[in-house]
Amino acid sequence: MEIYDLMKMSLDATNLRGKVTANNIANINTSGYKRKYVTFEETLNNNLNNKPKIEVKTDEGSSMREDGNNVELENEKINQAATTLQYNALVSLTNTKLAMTKSVISGR
Repeated sequence: MEIYDLMKMSLDATNLRGKVTANNIANINTSGYKRKYVTFEETLNNNLNNKPKIEVKTDEGSSMREDGNNVELENEKINQAATTLQYNALVSLTNTKLAMTKSVISGR
């Protein structure tokens, strides 16, 4: 797998993770709602030679509240902040890699 493909997939996974976290926060008062989460890094570790999958999974763990909802606002906000930091780092890394490639092509 090429580095550009990996960076693109990482950006896609991080973008989806942000949307899923926002959806969890939006459904914090929905009875019976189970939080969702994105898996990518786990499949990346297991499939270095194959194309890793970006998947949204449901946390079927025990309910934290009587209404069956298992979303914890504090955890979701932490996940949201971490996702934002990861996305920004990936964008910076991608820009640096593209700048290096441009420099090599232009001969500077």
